[in-house]
Amino acid sequence: MKACLKNPLPWRRVLTVYIAVLAIVGFWPTPVDKPLHGFLEAALKYLHSHGVPGWFNYHLIEASANVAMFIPFGILIAMALPAKAWWQLASLGLMTSTCMELGQLLFIAARFASLTDVVTNTLGTVIGSCIVRLLTASYSNEHARWMCLGSAKGDGGSSQQ
Repeated sequence: MKACLKNPLPWRRVLTVYIAVLAIVGFWPTPVDKPLHGFLEAALKYLHSHGVPGWFNYHLIEASANVAMFIPFGILIAMALPAKAWWQLASLGLMTSTCMELGQLLFIAARFASLTDVVTNTLGTVIGSCIVRLLTASYSNEHARWMCLGSAKGDGGSSQQ
């Protein structure tokens, strides 16, 4: 994993493409879920009539989709900017989401700016960046452990723990 982080340029390129995708979704002239709205309502009605609790609703699905949309963003910024702290990466997610929501508020009458969207998008960014940090730390610890075992075996096993 560390080898992947030594050259962040490819990740920065992929991040640029993903930001363009986020911009398309964020600045689409109508809500991106509009074509699915009727289907979602029907599916939720069916699920609720079969015992799924009422809190599993459109707002939960929308919030979950916002989190899911920004998890890749968090992964990509953590890979593209490996030296940044988690809170700096979270700030980038917050700023990106805030710009999207402000753009919707100021320029797109059919879209609705939402503080909830900013929070859920930022949460997705944090989750994505934490995934990278956890995998990087796990890989580093595993690699270090095998290096120690390898050297212990190399000296006849006298220093095995």
